Amino acid sequence: MRRIDPALLVVLGGISAALHVGKLPPALPVLGDALGVTLLQAGFLLSLVQLAGMTLGLPVGLAADSLGLKRTMVGGLVILSVAGLLGGWARTPQTLMWLRALEGMGFLLAAMPAPSLIRRLVTPARMNATLGLWGAYMPFGTAMALLCGPLVMAAAGWQGWWWLIGAASAFMALWLWLALPPDRQHAPQRGGGATRGWFERLRRTLCAPGPWLVALSFAVYSSQWLAVIGFLPSMYAQAGLSAAIAGPATALAAAVNMGGNIASGRLLQHGRPPEQLLYIGFSVMALGGFLAFAPVWDRVDAQLAAALRYGAVLMFSVVGGLIPGTLFSLSVRLAPGEHTISTTVGWMQQWSALGQFAGPPLVAWVATRAGGWQWSWVVTGGCAVAGLGLARIMSALLGRDRQRGADAVQS
Repeated sequence: MRRIDPALLVVLGGISAALHVGKLPPALPVLGDALGVTLLQAGFLLSLVQLAGMTLGLPVGLAADSLGLKRTMVGGLVILSVAGLLGGWARTPQTLMWLRALEGMGFLLAAMPAPSLIRRLVTPARMNATLGLWGAYMPFGTAMALLCGPLVMAAAGWQGWWWLIGAASAFMALWLWLALPPDRQHAPQRGGGATRGWFERLRRTLCAPGPWLVALSFAVYSSQWLAVIGFLPSMYAQAGLSAAIAGPATALAAAVNMGGNIASGRLLQHGRPPEQLLYIGFSVMALGGFLAFAPVWDRVDAQLAAALRYGAVLMFSVVGGLIPGTLFSLSVRLAPGEHTISTTVGWMQQWSALGQFAGPPLVAWVATRAGGWQWSWVVTGGCAVAGLGLARIMSALLGRDRQRGADAVQS
């Protein structure tokens, strides 16, 4: 039997980690009844999984090469498994919040090393396309969770749903450990060599503009995407839709994001400028958020208005998917050196987590104050405008790099 591509196995490991993020949205209506979870608590439950990434992304990125990329990812999946299995016994929202924070640590350790691992496992000709595929791990895992969650909870309750995903992460941890090549061994450094090496990588990363631009861009992307997709089941439940309809509808909205991720890798592979993809992605997200939430369809038939809003959410997600695939590619390209890629990805992960931590509670707060979701587009639109500004700065930086490359060829 032919062995699975190791880079694809890394993507599968990321998907199993993403299931822990995506398992919560379809469970929120159930948790509201079972544990008394309020709307604001739901916002924090959605975002607490990003707490570790928000605070520890950069240190873990610095340490990943020393710890071993494979060990780091496998360890993260083990932590996710333990936290998920324990979560099934939670009896209060506070306990679930603590365990969601622990899951956040596991998610960070599982996801952060993946781009560097993929870079090691594929040829340069395959790198952009494979990183675009990696960018789809989150929407794919989220879509699977949204689609399967209602079915599993109908049969086994929300506890069975937690235990099933915890078991899946344990399985993937074992598979990765057995199938991936060993981590590269580094000669031990004496004295303060290791500390100086970490400090130098940190200094080079934080003093270069590229890591900051990709990190902030990921923050403004991830905050609005998770807020919209994470609250869709709750929005539909409040609108009176059954879980049988709301679950698949939300799953499709998450799944179409994969199309943009995969397309970004293909387009970059064929020479499309990355800043152009960012312009398109952020512009369409701004438009899609406005059409999905603003009261522009009030005079239209209710069923038609619902269909148009849902179409806007699909547009928001699929075209927005161009952004993460492009940023993963740029994180490798704009890292200030070969040995700062993990640090750059860790910095990007930290800001992505900050965006995902802030986005859902902010949208929940605006919805609570407004008495509905009609002003949510202000939050998503503000994030999109910030993304366009960052893409403009990145365009100037990439233009200078291209000019230097052209001058070097001519000389």
